[in-house]
Amino acid sequence: MTTDTDTDTDTTADATTDATTATDPESLRALQKLADANPSVRLQAALALGTRPGPRFVVPLVERCAVEPEFFVREMLTWALTRHSPAAVLPPLVEELRSPHAQARSQALHTLSKIGDPRAWPALTRAHLTDLDDEVARSAWRAAVVLVPEGEQAALAAVLASQLGRGERLTRRSLSRALITLGEVVLPSLRAAATATDPGVRQHALATERLLADPDAGFEFALDEAKRIMALGTGGQEE
Repeated sequence: MTTDTDTDTDTTADATTDATTATDPESLRALQKLADANPSVRLQAALALGTRPGPRFVVPLVERCAVEPEFFVREMLTWALTRHSPAAVLPPLVEELRSPHAQARSQALHTLSKIGDPRAWPALTRAHLTDLDDEVARSAWRAAVVLVPEGEQAALAAVLASQLGRGERLTRRSLSRALITLGEVVLPSLRAAATATDPGVRQHALATERLLADPDAGFEFALDEAKRIMALGTGGQEE
């Protein structure tokens, strides 16, 4: 049985640990190395700050995500943030979603998808899901299907389906994956899109429905199947 005294002791211990970590010389050196010219040094710095998390490190980690040029370092920065308390990490990440800089928005969304805390859902808007920057939109799609509350999947599916036919092959594959993650609730939106006047939208919708029925089919195979259906169907035409 845990007493109030035990709880107070644990809270005090946690606070003491956080304070010690925030002033630990090794951690402070790692914090300074986040901006080092050598990406390997930055990677090790992010690893150190995730290994010894402390509230003082959250904002610098989030800020570094917005400007870090190397993918593998950004992934380590995201990992480091997931090692911190969601209560400390969510507010600065949500603030980044309003940034004018695409990488800041994209990386914040990516990190939120990894944390998976549903309290971030209200901050994820239609503007993010339809962002003109493909990387931002792809990150938003991945985050949305993780964070969406029960009962709102159909509305999300409708917004995602409005993006069918968008972008290059990688972007379309990402959207299809997000849609099939939601399950059969996406079918009405996919079938409506399959009657669109734009052949790219129709093909993408048909391919996604094929993947929903058989996720192991592969995106390329699903696209070929969609082309065949369009070619054989009434009024169908190949791209």
